[in-house]
Amino acid sequence: MNRKIILWSIAVGLGGLLFGLDVAVISGAEKAIQQLWQLSEWEHGTAIAMALYGTAFGAAFGNVPANRIGRKKTLLWIGILFFVSSVGAALSPEVYSFMFFRFISGLSIGASSVVAPVYISEIAPARYRGRLVISFQLNVVSGILIAYLSNYLLQGVGGVNDWRWMLGIVAVPSLLFSLFMLAVPETPRWLLLHKNDEAHAREVLSITEDDVDKTINEIKAGTSETKEPLFNKKFYKPLLLAFLLATFNQLSGINAIIYFAPRVFEMAGIGKDAAFLSTAGIGVVNLAFTIIGWSLIDRFGRRTLMFIGSIGYIVSLGLIAVSFNSGATQFITYYVFLFIAAHAIGQGAVIWVFISEIFPNSVRAAGTSFGCLTHWAWAAVVAQTFPFFATNVGGSYIFGFFCLMMVLQLLFVWKMMPETKGIALEDMDKTTVLHI
Repeated sequence: MNRKIILWSIAVGLGGLLFGLDVAVISGAEKAIQQLWQLSEWEHGTAIAMALYGTAFGAAFGNVPANRIGRKKTLLWIGILFFVSSVGAALSPEVYSFMFFRFISGLSIGASSVVAPVYISEIAPARYRGRLVISFQLNVVSGILIAYLSNYLLQGVGGVNDWRWMLGIVAVPSLLFSLFMLAVPETPRWLLLHKNDEAHAREVLSITEDDVDKTINEIKAGTSETKEPLFNKKFYKPLLLAFLLATFNQLSGINAIIYFAPRVFEMAGIGKDAAFLSTAGIGVVNLAFTIIGWSLIDRFGRRTLMFIGSIGYIVSLGLIAVSFNSGATQFITYYVFLFIAAHAIGQGAVIWVFISEIFPNSVRAAGTSFGCLTHWAWAAVVAQTFPFFATNVGGSYIFGFFCLMMVLQLLFVWKMMPETKGIALEDMDKTTVLHI
């Protein structure tokens, strides 16, 4: 694989680092914010979920600038928005300005979850696409780990205002990411289909493909379809696949853990300092098993990893639910680690790869946007309601529900999910996806 392709994918994948940082850093600040502004459970849920509402909005419309001004320029502006929102949230004097800047950060997360995987999938050779797109997810979990470690180390810095430092630290990598985006090229598929710039597309393809003329002809075959609407019968199956995969991703409870990990550990009777340290352990496990998923996704395929992850989900969530029900919570930390491992090797490794590759060129950005919108809309629901249910219902019912949803996911993988390993993007709609 060409060295430049790897470097471009890593640079764009760093958008995932910002994604992970911004998603997870709130876990260290959420209780301090609730106490500082005396928020009710529902108000608190709204303040935390505001980023996810922004994320859903960013995912819904991230394809618009990606198609109009290009994948590269859109990613550049995403980095700038990350910088503005992190500084603004850290300096917020009251909850409403805090929610505004968290909404802006959500826009950045949502747009990056659409545009970065699309960029990488469009620039990567088919045989390496899974490993290169998963570099985005690898950066997401690296960002989550860095956020958890940062939160742990920043406890007490600035006294009661330590949460401001936790949020503001995201500004530094945001600026670096924007600078990196100046050095990557535009994707050849966008140059051909939206800019009609064959000369520059050929320059990039000469690095990424063995047979440039063949690839250009295949890409051009979709030019007449670039104005196709996403929601029509022709794309029913990839739309259904994207919707169900994204829905099950969030109904696993992954964002309940990522956003509220210290609270979950404290529910299990673990002290505050130990809860923060256990939360950092989540980041380590997440990164380690994402690397394993990265090494396996192009060897064994997307579907096999989803089978492994689904079974791991069911076992770990079942154990967590039983532990809360019986009161024997001393092993919950390990069950949560098992849950994170199952997620990282399964859904976490697969979702951005699969959604970014199942739609044809004519609607890839829009289709990926739809899948991401579904993902983040459910994430917002989970974040909005978790504090309420954690206080009023309890852990056994919450995690029992998540466990049941993962049984349904296992059935989805078995009966509906196709394998997309090694299939060229231009051939996807001619093979597996439309013949479930």
